[in-house]
Amino acid sequence: MLTLPTALRGAFKEPFGPVYTDPEELLSDASSEATGAPLVAVGDVVTYHLRRAGRPPSVAVIDGKTKREAVGDEIRDAIETGHVVEVANEPGTISRDLVAALVDALARDGPTTLLVAGEEDLATLPAALAAPLGSTVVYGQPDEGMVRIEVTDAVKTRMRDLLDQFEGDGADVLAPLEA
Repeated sequence: MLTLPTALRGAFKEPFGPVYTDPEELLSDASSEATGAPLVAVGDVVTYHLRRAGRPPSVAVIDGKTKREAVGDEIRDAIETGHVVEVANEPGTISRDLVAALVDALARDGPTTLLVAGEEDLATLPAALAAPLGSTVVYGQPDEGMVRIEVTDAVKTRMRDLLDQFEGDGADVLAPLEA
């Protein structure tokens, strides 16, 4: 397991890409729309908005919460679709199981929902590493909107650099990415 050190928390305050409040606008700017590359959503509300906009994510990573509170029935009922895989990931961490589930989900045909027991907040980093170049990863920025990340070599390097600063056995946790 990798654990986010307290000193690194500030690195997550600024969004990793442009922030959108309109899912249609986000999707029109998403590189994966034109290339057919995967769209990965991290977060319940983000997943809900993308599905409502008519573009269900290839992979959705959800935990049944928003801002640490349970999501409402409308959101919960709309987001647990496709192939559902349960995975454990404690708050403030990235587990090997989460990384492996992301890799497996991206290799599957059809949409997959990863239902996280714990917290999915840091899943953006391994999602960007696991997704192929040209993919889009979208996550929620609390009280601001949805952040769109186009997966490029530079993004993968940035995410790897951040993960290298986490506490724990990075080689073990990230091993599923190398398989």
